[in-house]
Amino acid sequence: MKEFVSFGRFNGEEVRELTLRTDAGAEMKVITFGAIIRDLKVPAPEGLRRVLLGFQTLEAYVDNKHWHLGAVPGRVANRIAGGRFQIDGQSYALPRNQDNRHTLHSGDDGFGARNWAIVEADDRSVTLAVVADDGEHGFPGRLTTTVTYRLLEPATLQIIYSATTDKATPINLTNHAYFNLDGGGDVLSQRLSLNADFFTPTDADLIPTGEILSVEGTPWDFRSERPFLFKKDGGPFHYDGNVVLRSSGTLAEAARATSSKGDVTMEVWTDQPGLQVFDAATLNVSAPGLDGERLSPRSGFCLEPQVFPDSINKCHFPNAVLRPGDVYAHHTEYRFGR
Repeated sequence: MKEFVSFGRFNGEEVRELTLRTDAGAEMKVITFGAIIRDLKVPAPEGLRRVLLGFQTLEAYVDNKHWHLGAVPGRVANRIAGGRFQIDGQSYALPRNQDNRHTLHSGDDGFGARNWAIVEADDRSVTLAVVADDGEHGFPGRLTTTVTYRLLEPATLQIIYSATTDKATPINLTNHAYFNLDGGGDVLSQRLSLNADFFTPTDADLIPTGEILSVEGTPWDFRSERPFLFKKDGGPFHYDGNVVLRSSGTLAEAARATSSKGDVTMEVWTDQPGLQVFDAATLNVSAPGLDGERLSPRSGFCLEPQVFPDSINKCHFPNAVLRPGDVYAHHTEYRFGR
């Protein structure tokens, strides 16, 4: 197994870091805390360009864990309305960490704030695992989860998630990486296109209403590539919601982002039905980034493949329940180019 280096200690356990590289020069760093992608550099005209937000220390990740920089939230990423759901007639209550009304990313001490175990690793890939006990944070079932990060030539980040359970339980895994294809500054002039004709509108608490509406004539219309900036009510529109992807169940292109100068691109390929788009307009962290810079609102953007938010409470949304004997599987790739 490839040797990890120490990245500090959390709750008495050592947190370790591994660096992965491709022959073309792409480089990423992964730490076991939160299964976090801590750094990612890809080939650019000037050499290697950092395209992901991260922190310099473990303490910074712990202090700002609710922002989930590069982490795997779980066992259910995104929102569960009222912190409640039912499976097979049984009701469950969860920690309500969003304004004491709703559950966001399974609470403040979910998978993104756990120290994952190392399963295997080499120069190009690492597999991490975490086990959540039955009843942990109110969720049913003992859930065993793995994530594999793999760098493919020349500059593709492949992520494979897998999970099993001994009792029916909700699940929705993704990675909460914040990207900036310019390597710095805000993301408003960076460009985005989405293979999505519909979106799931939300209420004032960012809980989906249950409607599935056309993107036509809305800020969510990225069917043709355009900048993130969409002026509404005198300022930039704030993106924090889900679009309905045209393809689901097989690996297909979901999105394409481009740096403001057009010199670095990122394609998102996934088999998931939805994509959460977040422009980090509310980002407020207490530690500097990897280059020592202040991480300000809209310093990065998130494109998170997953099932729709609050799917567990909306029967017409994609299935979010994993049952004993079944295997949760999720495949996403971030493909970088020039």
